[in-house]
Amino acid sequence: MKNYGSIGPAAPDAGWVPAPRYLLRRARVLKHVRRLPPTDALEIGCGAGALLHELDALGFRCTALEMSPEARELANALAHGAGRDIQILETPSADWDEHFPLLMAFEVLEHIEHDLEALQTWRKWMPNGGILLLSVPAHMAKWNPSDVWAGHFRRYERAPLIELLSSAGFETLTVECYGFPLANIAEKVRAAQYAPEVDPGIDETPEGKHANSSRSGIDRRHMMKWFPLFKSPLGKLAIRGAEFAQRPFLSADIGNGYLVVAKAV
Repeated sequence: MKNYGSIGPAAPDAGWVPAPRYLLRRARVLKHVRRLPPTDALEIGCGAGALLHELDALGFRCTALEMSPEARELANALAHGAGRDIQILETPSADWDEHFPLLMAFEVLEHIEHDLEALQTWRKWMPNGGILLLSVPAHMAKWNPSDVWAGHFRRYERAPLIELLSSAGFETLTVECYGFPLANIAEKVRAAQYAPEVDPGIDETPEGKHANSSRSGIDRRHMMKWFPLFKSPLGKLAIRGAEFAQRPFLSADIGNGYLVVAKAV
């Protein structure tokens, strides 16, 4: 995995490159992470593991839980190829209780049918005062074929999400609604690209959602052709401009994703 400067790590030769929404979320995640002291960190559903490469470089001791065999194989290959000390596991360890002061789950919770149970389990792996960084897609009104294709059970609204976290043992510190305007536009393009691939009779069953979730974290077929533009000086400038453009709107509910910072209590 190679670091492309302002747009971070990518592995085009292995078929993984960042999407615009990932980059807009990454900018916010790194802003929050850099405020924290390096510690033991767990990422749930790491996909290709690109963000963990950046946390490892910042001194965090990184572990990942990734249930998709394809994603786990790719993430392990990229971590080993880059010489990163990142553990990527299929199942949790018995000694994880209260072990991780930083737990991250980006675009994961919407793939889980029983989201409260998942959050309660994650809470057990954190000490009191531990920090949860969580992102989910925002607004059921924005539900589209890409949600079906990816195996989502739901999108979220701000107040119910805060209530859900409270029920699981978390105090919400910050909620940002990120992505406006670039990710909103990109999502419409993504929806049109994936609509022909959706079969509601299969994809909207629990089995179909599970299978689709397995692939969605690393499938970048539709992004590969755009990566030469993204990594160009003009592309990097455009992404940087989009990162700045979303900042005034983070407290408004007009983006297409929520990023939450919460504390285990």
